[in-house]
Amino acid sequence: MQSILDLLIPAAFAQTAAQPAEQGGGFSLFIMFAIFFVFLYLFMWRPQSKRAKEQQQLMESIAKGDEVMTAGGLLGRVNKISGQYISLSIASNVDIVMQKSSVVSVMPKGTLKTIE
Repeated sequence: MQSILDLLIPAAFAQTAAQPAEQGGGFSLFIMFAIFFVFLYLFMWRPQSKRAKEQQQLMESIAKGDEVMTAGGLLGRVNKISGQYISLSIASNVDIVMQKSSVVSVMPKGTLKTIE
């Protein structure tokens, strides 16, 4: 019976000469967190704020007569600007009203004529 129990439940042996495990000081933890935050700043936060600033400048620079492309892929000419909304002419006698924030880029003058 004892051999069956030894087979199922292994015997526990005490460690001989136990030495305390070496632990890093608080300084190494601080360095690890500092590197982590520098990484977040350089690769995530800074590029995102740069893109947001460029989008804000684009929205402020839109003027009547500009040819723009929207996030949905529509090309049109700005007819009217009122607050946060613009009126786009996408075809003859077809005007739509969109938010300024949906404009992705301002196209060079004459882009619509080359497509038509």
